[in-house]
Amino acid sequence: MIIVHYLENSRAHRILWLLEELGVPYDINVYRRGSDMRAPASLKAVHPLGKSPVIEDGGKVIAESGAIIEYLIDTYGGEAFRPVAGSDERLRYTYFLHYAEGSAMPLLVMKLVFAKLPSQVPLFIRPIAALIAKGAARSFIDPQLEDHVAFWESELARDGYFAGGEFSAADIAMSFPVEAAMSRMEQGRERPLSAVRRYLEAIRARPAYQRALARGGAYSYATT
Repeated sequence: MIIVHYLENSRAHRILWLLEELGVPYDINVYRRGSDMRAPASLKAVHPLGKSPVIEDGGKVIAESGAIIEYLIDTYGGEAFRPVAGSDERLRYTYFLHYAEGSAMPLLVMKLVFAKLPSQVPLFIRPIAALIAKGAARSFIDPQLEDHVAFWESELARDGYFAGGEFSAADIAMSFPVEAAMSRMEQGRERPLSAVRRYLEAIRARPAYQRALARGGAYSYATT
């Protein structure tokens, strides 16, 4: 049986969700974050980088969300969750499967790091750190995030999902960046992002999404 090494409040939720969509049985090893919000050292016994998600399946250890998604679809008959090879939808699927971690998440992680920066330095320099953090967010991070959010709105407005008119594993990959951005960006709650909001309503209503929450527990977007 597949074992999912699941760090609480993390992107690992997506892997549980895909397994629920596939109907593949799995067990979960849950890891709790430390007071610094980092993963415990015990995860390094599973994978040298000590990151989550990681899965074990038949003696194989697979890390990285995109790689895990591709492995599970290839291994467990998940063709229904990716468009037909050679189609325009398949090209969009491949793009967003990799874009989620390659382009979207680095900005969101950077935003989180700068938000936490003032609390991680000595008290007497916190005002300076706060100014640096706010300046970096205002002049560098937030403008780029706004571009990404506008891009999502445009793509989703075309036909409802990231790889066409049908739900796919690209939507699972993109779920965390979209949910995290909408929870962290004040602009996201104020702008008329109707396509993004319809998308979030659609994915959260899926029974497999709800079952994954029940298995792994609700997660917070204040972590990565």
